[in-house]
Amino acid sequence: MEFFKIRKDIPFMRHALVFNIISVITFLLAVFFLITKGLHLSIEFTGGTVMEVSYDKAAEVDRIRATLEKAGFAEPQVQNFGSSRDVLIRLPLKSGQSSADLSKQVMEKLKADDPAAELRRVEFVGPQVGRELAENGALALLVTSLGIVGYLALRFEWKFGVAAIIANLHDVVIILGFFAFFQWEFSLAVLAAVLAVLGYSVNESVVIADRIRENFRKMRKASIIEIIDNAITSTLSRTIITHGCTQMMVLSMLLFGGAALHYFAVALTIGICFGIYSSVLVMAPIVMWLGVRREDLVKPVKDRKQEAVV
Repeated sequence: MEFFKIRKDIPFMRHALVFNIISVITFLLAVFFLITKGLHLSIEFTGGTVMEVSYDKAAEVDRIRATLEKAGFAEPQVQNFGSSRDVLIRLPLKSGQSSADLSKQVMEKLKADDPAAELRRVEFVGPQVGRELAENGALALLVTSLGIVGYLALRFEWKFGVAAIIANLHDVVIILGFFAFFQWEFSLAVLAAVLAVLGYSVNESVVIADRIRENFRKMRKASIIEIIDNAITSTLSRTIITHGCTQMMVLSMLLFGGAALHYFAVALTIGICFGIYSSVLVMAPIVMWLGVRREDLVKPVKDRKQEAVV
């Protein structure tokens, strides 16, 4: 299915160097902000108190959050849990304050606002648990990256695997750079979005790589630049349809999903935008610069006389 058809190939590779210089600058800025500012980690990583509170009617999440912020509780995370009447509250633990004291203070404020508020459970997330989550998250990113390289190297050629992982890690680092620069909260939901972006970006890279391989078979007299330009141009309509539909769903989460899904949707939005950019203007030029050849993807046909002699 095509939304539109472009008759003449767009010369993407003519400007490949310029686009990659922009990518390098953006990447280095993201690394700079990660080093200087660091990520604003949520209590899943730093430790804190988790409370489950129940109401006799649908809980007003925004009102509960506003009540806690007005009472002086820093950065409360409030979201529905299980049903509309149950909410999950996460609060960072201050030094010298126990989890029991914190939960008691919270319930006093909530009951003053709504006497129907009832505490169901209180849990403490220690720094050790947060450290394990951070290590497991980094391990998940590493394993996913290695899996992507291995898959593309086996399906296509090692040059495609190297180019794709550079492009995909480019997306991940830029997402983290945005979160570091604006000091947005980095939670487990955001980590899940980053992992989703890795898988999502590689899909676009696979489509373009597959079309490049196909063009090597069909366009036998064309140059490498012409083959790659045609591969990107011919998949452009599909790219716009796929990413446009995905972004519509993510945008609905961003606008109507509330605070619980806000940064998850923000991370996906950044990943989708840069995923398109990196697959087209980072992965493809790197494949070209690594010296991909027709012989790498298309097996030469043996002469029939030679086969008969053998």
